[in-house]
Amino acid sequence: MADVKKVVLAYSGGLDTSVILKWLQDTYNCEVVTFTADLGQGEEVEPARAKAEALGVKEIYIDDLREEFVRDFVFPMFRANTIYEGEYLLGTSIARPLIAKRLIEIANETGADAISHGATGKGNDQVRFELGAYALKPGVQVIAPWREWDLLSREKLMDYAAKHNIAIEHHGKKKSPYSMDANLLHISYEGGVLEDTWTEHEEDMWRWTNSPENAPDQAQYIELTYRKGDITAIDGVELSPATVLAELNRIGGIHGIGRVDIVENRYVGMKARGCYETPGGTIMLKAHRAIESITLDREVAHLKDSMMPKYAELIYNGYWWSPERAMMQTMIDASQANVNGVVRLKLYKGNITLIGRKSDDSLFDAAIATFEDDAGAYDQADAAGFIKLNALRLRIAASKGRNLL
Repeated sequence: MADVKKVVLAYSGGLDTSVILKWLQDTYNCEVVTFTADLGQGEEVEPARAKAEALGVKEIYIDDLREEFVRDFVFPMFRANTIYEGEYLLGTSIARPLIAKRLIEIANETGADAISHGATGKGNDQVRFELGAYALKPGVQVIAPWREWDLLSREKLMDYAAKHNIAIEHHGKKKSPYSMDANLLHISYEGGVLEDTWTEHEEDMWRWTNSPENAPDQAQYIELTYRKGDITAIDGVELSPATVLAELNRIGGIHGIGRVDIVENRYVGMKARGCYETPGGTIMLKAHRAIESITLDREVAHLKDSMMPKYAELIYNGYWWSPERAMMQTMIDASQANVNGVVRLKLYKGNITLIGRKSDDSLFDAAIATFEDDAGAYDQADAAGFIKLNALRLRIAASKGRNLL
């Protein structure tokens, strides 16, 4: 084993990371510092403190990172209208660079020479955590127990916990058959019946959203205020970034918005099926594209759209802390200087309908766009020369017999 004196563990207090904590102490004979992040997952994080103390941990970090998460990670990502493979809003992916950042900060604060995480050897998260860690602290050691130990089943983990008197909570109810991850942006579900791509997901799986069938019969209208590409108010009420997302989750969940069932291509090479609830993010994507439609220059908007798949891929694959992502972010953020105004939406039974958008920085000119007499604002005769010039290369090719018929 590597010579490790102190390691910072990303610690949830659940079965896996509680076993990892003890395993690290025994296998590496090292001091363990625990770090528990509140990213808005909807579960109490403070009980992790007592569990860590019971295992002899002296340095325990429990951090409320909700505002930083939305302000510095979710909002910048949505300025790019980011979506992976056409459907996934990257709820798990975008949380990992923040956790990696905080792991390294704590390692620096405590003098730790290693970090550890509970990601398995088959998923994307191991890549995301470790790429972030190495980018921020090149010499850090990373311990990934799932790539080292032989505790590769829940039964073995339970046996290890019993053998070492590790307290595991039993809630008196059947354990969810799904592997789940939650934060303020989304909740994900994998495993169980979802491993058969032909089997319909179960209705009682969903935690945050009504089914569209059971959503209210009355539509709800909301207005979102934008400043430099970020939502600053809902229905005229100024809110912090985390509060904006929490409120949109609440509203969207009521109306059955934000459910997807997809098969995605993991960076490690396999395909995996996942179901996601992202009610607030789904609303944000629709609204942001709407406010950009009247405030962005055409070529700027099209350039942003052409960059987005690469930007999404970088986040999905764990390259948030890469120079190429930072470069793209600078361009994206510069494009948002005039993305200000208000978007009006109607939410009804799983659907988001765009009702209106307005901005003092709007590039939409009704006097030019009108189908009525524009009083000389636009000379329609100019279109003839425009068309002929753009057709020139087509006409030349056709005259040489290179047409496509």
